[in-house]
Amino acid sequence: MNTRTLPRLSRAILPVPGLQRPPSTPEPGIVHLGLGNFHRAHQAVYTANALRRTDGPWGITGVSTSPGRGPRPVLTGMAEQDCLYTVLTLHRDRAVAATVPGVHHAPLAADGQGADVVAAIGSATTRIVSLTVTEKGYTFGADGHLDLDDPLVRADLKGGTPRTALGLTVRGLQQRLRTGAVPVTVLCCDNLMDNGRQLRRLLGEFIAALPAAERDDLQTYLDTAVSTPSTMVDRIAPATTDEHRALVARAFGVRDTVPVPAEPYKLWVLQDDFRAGRPAWEAAGAVFVRDVAPYELMKLRLLNGAHSLLAYLGLLRGHRSIDQAVTDDLLGAAVEAAMRDEILPTVTAPDAMPGKAYIAELLDRFANPALGHRTAQVASDGSLKIPVRWAGVIEESLAAGRVPRLLALGIAAYVRVVTGGADAYDEQALGIVHDAARPRLTELARRTREPGEAAGLILTESGLLPQQAAQHEAFASAVAEAARTLHTHGAEAALRWART
Repeated sequence: MNTRTLPRLSRAILPVPGLQRPPSTPEPGIVHLGLGNFHRAHQAVYTANALRRTDGPWGITGVSTSPGRGPRPVLTGMAEQDCLYTVLTLHRDRAVAATVPGVHHAPLAADGQGADVVAAIGSATTRIVSLTVTEKGYTFGADGHLDLDDPLVRADLKGGTPRTALGLTVRGLQQRLRTGAVPVTVLCCDNLMDNGRQLRRLLGEFIAALPAAERDDLQTYLDTAVSTPSTMVDRIAPATTDEHRALVARAFGVRDTVPVPAEPYKLWVLQDDFRAGRPAWEAAGAVFVRDVAPYELMKLRLLNGAHSLLAYLGLLRGHRSIDQAVTDDLLGAAVEAAMRDEILPTVTAPDAMPGKAYIAELLDRFANPALGHRTAQVASDGSLKIPVRWAGVIEESLAAGRVPRLLALGIAAYVRVVTGGADAYDEQALGIVHDAARPRLTELARRTREPGEAAGLILTESGLLPQQAAQHEAFASAVAEAARTLHTHGAEAALRWART
């Protein structure tokens, strides 16, 4: 796919609403860090749809933040295809729509082109710097603060070409300060609670760690010329497979190496605090509210929290994908019970998202087999996801006198997946769960004599939960018992135990 083959795409190839062609690529106004599937199926689609209704200089300069080791297919594919790609909207067993957003400019790589990325952020034409770099991309530690022991963070603070998302952003802001560029909005589109505030705090901590000669004016610039509105983003966009590439080839007769599969559902809720303008995203269906927090909490705890529970227990039940896990009668019923009885009591549902209806909608979305969302992919980086997705639910439940046994089982399942080796699940068939904490957690487990003791030690030493929750006698006992049951009797027995 490229600008020469685009005219060959026909609206008649796919069912209604069929294929939407992109507008001509607009002038750049957004630099986006994180060129993965989610951004390309969410923010890019909202931006393209907004520009079909209202013109503006809102082209996107996408930045790949993946490490430079080995091939980077998205970066290469986007460059080869004139920044065009297909978003396949998949429902059950058929593609219901296909879109070519067409809003990206030549992509950059943070690792190798960092100076160009800083220059793009610092450019006077850039009005928004947005990020989808996942939780680990913000380089914070277990306490939620900037990890000053991270070697990449230390290197970025010393100067030279930055490589971390925060380093690139701060050095770009520094360049704007030097050249007198207009104010700018830095927009977090990741699953962090109160993500605008968290991003602002992390930027401030990075600036505070700089030498005094750089620090003071830059902090003033952050305070006076930079906004960081909170957002809630929601669309399931799993990893691209050869099946998705083949679907594009069959349907359109063109070769697309980097298509993006996505579910029909999408939602974007934002605070309207943009210092230098923004696309008319509301014309594309985005929702602007004064307080994003209720939407954010609902999505983070119910969707993302249930996703993680399905992933760890699904792997232990031998399921390769989320749809297989949720349609497992025993596991699906248990996750629904966790959402209804353990998670929902800890959130206040917005009027637009009634809790029980939202749960039903989520279960239906999870069950979409056309997405093929891999359990191993969802389960990766649990050491960063669990503190965000489960810790608040567990802490608030315990404070209210409830012991969330299904989430206790979730903790035990996580421990078993990341430390259990070949005895836990079939990595060759189901995929490897990547987690930077795996070596440390495995070492902790080796110090103990049995699975319950290992889970208890990891619970207190890992930083997954606040210490008060991790050391809660009844909850720690439940985690240990769940771990022993998983090890001795398997996931089916553990699921039955958790619901007694």
